[in-house]
Amino acid sequence: MDNNSTCASHQSLEAIRYNKGQLKILNQLLLPTEHQYESILGIKDGWHAIRDMKVRGAPAIAIVGMLSLAVELQPKTFARMADFNKFIKDSLEYLKGARPTAVNIFLACDLINKLTDNLSILGDEGVGAAKTEVIRHIEEMLLKDVESNKLIGRYGAEAILARVANRGKINVLTHCNTGSLATAGYGTALGVIRSLFNLGVIETVYCTETRPYNQGSRLTAFELVHDHIPATLITDSMASLVMKTKNVSAVVVGADRVLANGDTANKIGTYQLAIAAKFHRIPFYIAAPTTTIVLDDSDSIVIEERSHKELTEIKGIQIAPTGINVYNPAFDVTPAELITGIITEVGVFPPNELK
Repeated sequence: MDNNSTCASHQSLEAIRYNKGQLKILNQLLLPTEHQYESILGIKDGWHAIRDMKVRGAPAIAIVGMLSLAVELQPKTFARMADFNKFIKDSLEYLKGARPTAVNIFLACDLINKLTDNLSILGDEGVGAAKTEVIRHIEEMLLKDVESNKLIGRYGAEAILARVANRGKINVLTHCNTGSLATAGYGTALGVIRSLFNLGVIETVYCTETRPYNQGSRLTAFELVHDHIPATLITDSMASLVMKTKNVSAVVVGADRVLANGDTANKIGTYQLAIAAKFHRIPFYIAAPTTTIVLDDSDSIVIEERSHKELTEIKGIQIAPTGINVYNPAFDVTPAELITGIITEVGVFPPNELK
């Protein structure tokens, strides 16, 4: 862990720092008041950073998980290909258990598993080359995420502006955190907002606080202030009124899992925003890389339920009576019919055209 902990507003926004064999993550539990990086020395550190939500956001979860494997793999040597394969498969299975809903880490694990299977043909003599290739492939994931996010931003901005009759400045509403802190950089839904801001068309971004973990007030508001994007923080329960009275042109949010039929799992509260947007005839967009899309018709999305303390306590201070029952799902599923378009790095698609 870095010893220095300073005021966050004076630091650059970089959730993941990686150099060959060294990985540090910004502890997002301490934001917005502290800016502290922690070293990730291997897969156990990676698992706990993901599980404890020191790092969050489906793309960032996948990248940190895979990079934690690369860090642990770097100093290791293997005499046999079978030992190498077992280490990779056991490590990936362990990492998948950190958080069950975000699909990106599952897809990344499948990709590395298939790569390892293909590399088995090299035999025991090629085990060193196989290790090098796996690490190289993981490192490429970091670079590709930033590139895809910038494309998402561009396509999303174009799609939103195409539906605006008056090409003046617009108001946009977003939920949770989908920016540099949730990805390798730039962001998905917040990347769309950054692109709109760079085009000079943002009047105000309305960001929800996103209870119970306050990713909106702690993280999204922090990113918007850092980038000097005009923004207003609202409580989750104010969203319908804001849509009615503040001339919102679009709602854009991220995703943790998108099914082939367009149904989308995202941070709890997304579903009700989509309903409110539909009522107020406001376009509702999902911004997510194609790695978040699962091209099957399964409706068995596992919804993670988190500790009751997230609702009954704030920083250890009890705010609800002892003995009250708590229901705390981390995600909900928005039906495809409420979604205007799904913004990806290859374009914007109606939910029924994902296949």
